Amino acid sequence: MAMKDYYFILFLIIIIPCCSAQKLTDPSKQSVSGIFSSTAMVADHSPRTEAGTGALMPWANRLWCITYVAHMEGTGSGTGLYEIDEDFNLKKHPESVVGTYANRLIHAPTQQLIMGPHLIDTLGNVRTIEDIKGYRLAATMDHLEDPENKVYFLAMEGDFLEVDLRTLKVNYLFDLKKELNEPKGAKPHFKSGFTNHGRVVVANNSYSKKDFNREWEAGRLAEWDGRKWTILETKPFTEVWSARAFGSPMMANGWDRSSAILKVLIDNKWSRYRLPKSSYAFDETSCTEWMRIREVETERAMMDCHGLFYEISYHTYSSMPWGIRPIAKHLRVVPDFCSWRGMLVFGGNQATPMRFSNTLDRNPLAGQPQANLWFGKTDDLWSFGKPTGMGGPWYETQVKAGEISDPYLMYGFDQKVLHLKHEEEKEITFKIEVDFVGDGTWSIYDEFKVDEKGYGHHEFPEGFNAHWVRLTSNMSAKVTAYFIYQ
Repeated sequence: MAMKDYYFILFLIIIIPCCSAQKLTDPSKQSVSGIFSSTAMVADHSPRTEAGTGALMPWANRLWCITYVAHMEGTGSGTGLYEIDEDFNLKKHPESVVGTYANRLIHAPTQQLIMGPHLIDTLGNVRTIEDIKGYRLAATMDHLEDPENKVYFLAMEGDFLEVDLRTLKVNYLFDLKKELNEPKGAKPHFKSGFTNHGRVVVANNSYSKKDFNREWEAGRLAEWDGRKWTILETKPFTEVWSARAFGSPMMANGWDRSSAILKVLIDNKWSRYRLPKSSYAFDETSCTEWMRIREVETERAMMDCHGLFYEISYHTYSSMPWGIRPIAKHLRVVPDFCSWRGMLVFGGNQATPMRFSNTLDRNPLAGQPQANLWFGKTDDLWSFGKPTGMGGPWYETQVKAGEISDPYLMYGFDQKVLHLKHEEEKEITFKIEVDFVGDGTWSIYDEFKVDEKGYGHHEFPEGFNAHWVRLTSNMSAKVTAYFIYQ
């Protein structure tokens, strides 16, 4: 072998790998379980606040991200609007504004991404709508009458605004606290809104001990047809989303003391379904954060609801939602998620040592406010926690004789137990029905008798599964029907 050939082989074996290794060992570009240190968003030490990821969106050849602080006045700095390139370099945009922002919408007629108070064109140029910077923006929605030029903005306190994207003129339309009859003293916490099927639907997730104790009902799911507002639910709801293909269902997720709730609009009719709660850690206004429903693969969507990720289908048959399946449980705060460069990206809110004006730190041991993103693949979720859950259609609920409960999800869990309880002086018979196909066809599974002021439980056979289950009591009573899935 000639000496020059020897040196060339040596170059291939030693020099090139060393150069590659040097790039791969850059600490900021090393992934730890799908997280890069280079994409961390960190707020200043003072004042201490949140630095959560409010919204994510791929646009203009990069990933855009905006954060939210706890409140608008004097509760944070150092965060704002960020862009991330293909090498996982994070850069704060010069137009960045610190605020409580979790809205995002691509407005097709003007070819702009709307995120927070910012408008971002297809080249990455950013403008800011000055007159809405001071609102805690929760959602941006298509306009009912002039979608070519205008959009709606929803703020967390219930302010409902109209913005002309050509002129940037802002028009204040409604104070939804008044329009939707919020209880006096309740704290409005509007979180989402969506326009489809000729209506705007908004969600307010207010929930506290007073709601749990049934002293008031502060949560709201409501729709507006351009003329009047209609309250759909007086329970806390966090997310509203709609597919725009196939069956185009509109879905909203919320909860009450009994279970998580899925409200679905199909064929111009709303129906209510119930889902398990994987954890009670989400069972309060602020702890639910945003709980989004997003498209994650082409024409495939995923829902985050009360500690469970679900696979969601665009399809609707027999006027029913099809393909709702639990994927994994989790405790992560996931304010938004999206697909980017073939990956699934989760937002986060990893440390929140909030300080309010006249109180001590909520979490003095949390350190510096920070959030980071998780990069992975949709199919990685199946390696997360095994789906488990608890809840039911009734929790100390006054029901009428023969009244059929809401359908409760049964599909996708291994072991299942039903607990039944009542306080009546007479024996009660509960009828259990299952819809094993998911098309609205119900079959009697069994009937169970519970003694006066009694309790009973039933363990479903190993391997038994159905899509939905529902119950009926043969007499009016205050009853609990509670499922635990493992």
